[in-house]
Amino acid sequence: MKPASLSSRITLLLLVTSLALLGGGALAMDWRIDREMEARYRETLLTQAHAVAAMTELEQDAGDGSTNLRPQAGLFGGEGPVFYELRCKGLPPLRSDPPPLATPPGWPDAASSEPQFSRLKHHDKRLGTVMFAFRAPAGEAQNLTGGGRGCALFFQQDRRPFEQILLAIDWILALGPILALGIALVAVPLIVRRGLRPVRALVARMGDIGPNAPGERLHPSGLRELDPLIRRFNGVLDRMDEGLARERQFASGLAHESRTRLAELRALTEVESRYPSGRTLPDILGEVGSIGAELEATVTALLLLTRLQSGLEQPQLQELSPAPWLERQLQRHRGLAADHGATLQLSGEPPARIRSDPALLEVIVGNLLSNACAYAPSGDTVELHVDGAGLTIINAAPDLTADDLERFGQRFWRKQAPHAGHAGLGLALAAAAAHALGLALAFRLDASRRLHARLSWPKHRADA
Repeated sequence: MKPASLSSRITLLLLVTSLALLGGGALAMDWRIDREMEARYRETLLTQAHAVAAMTELEQDAGDGSTNLRPQAGLFGGEGPVFYELRCKGLPPLRSDPPPLATPPGWPDAASSEPQFSRLKHHDKRLGTVMFAFRAPAGEAQNLTGGGRGCALFFQQDRRPFEQILLAIDWILALGPILALGIALVAVPLIVRRGLRPVRALVARMGDIGPNAPGERLHPSGLRELDPLIRRFNGVLDRMDEGLARERQFASGLAHESRTRLAELRALTEVESRYPSGRTLPDILGEVGSIGAELEATVTALLLLTRLQSGLEQPQLQELSPAPWLERQLQRHRGLAADHGATLQLSGEPPARIRSDPALLEVIVGNLLSNACAYAPSGDTVELHVDGAGLTIINAAPDLTADDLERFGQRFWRKQAPHAGHAGLGLALAAAAAHALGLALAFRLDASRRLHARLSWPKHRADA
């Protein structure tokens, strides 16, 4: 299925909107013009009817009752020929020549002083009519007394010329939107495609960016709609480059660690087979087992780190008493500290109970203590301070800098030359386990260049 076109969607929306606006405007204008024209038509019709009545009064004032001044059909011009019939009490009906084509039955009795407009149809003709009653003054020749005689006038005009004008206006109003729509059908796609040219240029530039061109970024387009998209895309590229750098570093570190251990095993076996050292078989097997244990520890740490970072390792929270648990951790690491000439010290008041995952918490504290004992100078005291908000492991770190703290947690990163049993995964494991538990792990160097590793747990996890 062919994907939808943004240009086609915008064009369709513009055309539908234009048609709705122009069509609606044309209908509103047509309605307003029809009302105005109809009002003017009725006004003209009534004016002509009043002219007929005035001429009748002049004829009656002539005094001899003749009809020489009788107005004829078409005399008043207007939009079409006119026809009328005038009835006054005491006088014969006065009609145009020709007379009205159609009259409503009993119209003289229905006439009132208020003009009444209507439309009649006679064969193929449409007629506009008006009728009203008035009092005509009596002429002196008739010797009438009183306020004049009552008259009723029925006036009629052919509406065809007027309706032809309305039809012409309707066509003009209808052809305007149609013509505009036709022009839009040609112009709008061209305009939209031209307006979307920066998008096509952006797509073309995106095609040159990928893993093979690290560091390549999109330049701002200067368009308010595209620049946020460009910033987001560049942000994705930044994260992609960081992820690729981490993966390359991870692959390089893993290969180095595995190759180093395997090379040690191969060298040990080749040397012993060609140039026997005279050591006993248990000593040789013990060294082989130690190398295998280090390789196994590296693989195990990597598997755990992968599970933590992918979310496969879910914390199993349970109630834990920190005081005896921390004492067991210290006892477990006193031997390592003694090997490096350091001592371990516990201080502070731990909370009565905390809610955490003992295994993941041991990953964090155990790796922090191992690193502190392994890298602390000889004669230093590694302090484990605990309080209601968390715990802090403090040790001297004269070789560390502020830039080094930013690299804490990277896999296979070590400040110094590799130590036995350390592949540079301890801090990465501690950070991943802390994230899985929802704990905050932070590092800082104080003025005396002592490293503070602070692990804080949420308040609802601890009961002081």
